[in-house]
Amino acid sequence: VQLQAFGGGLVQAGDSLRLSCAGSGGTFVTYNMGWFRQAPGKEREFVAAISWGNGGIYYADSVKGRFTISRDNAKNTVYLQMNSLKSEDTAVYYCAAQARERGWYPQHITKYPYWGQGTEFTVSS
Repeated sequence: VQLQAFGGGLVQAGDSLRLSCAGSGGTFVTYNMGWFRQAPGKEREFVAAISWGNGGIYYADSVKGRFTISRDNAKNTVYLQMNSLKSEDTAVYYCAAQARERGWYPQHITKYPYWGQGTEFTVSS
């Protein structure tokens, strides 16, 4: 599956933003999807994940209550709605996919074999 993320830009602290990740070349509904981010000078970290059947959703503690992950399998798209943005949310955001047949490892970056190119946004304070 090929993934492409959209929605980056420059926002103010406290603003909201929605990222989208479109999948192609595979049966999107059969993939568990995740969002990760990488801030300048830091390692890539887990943000949120949603299982193929919407039965499982996980968030990093740093975004819990502010970010919402969702998916529209009819549109082959996963979303990350981000509210109450903070300067520490500034990063390049990546979407990633793991086939359901390989199990459900929502937070394990090494378990995602498919990655999008990343979309960057900056939260200005």
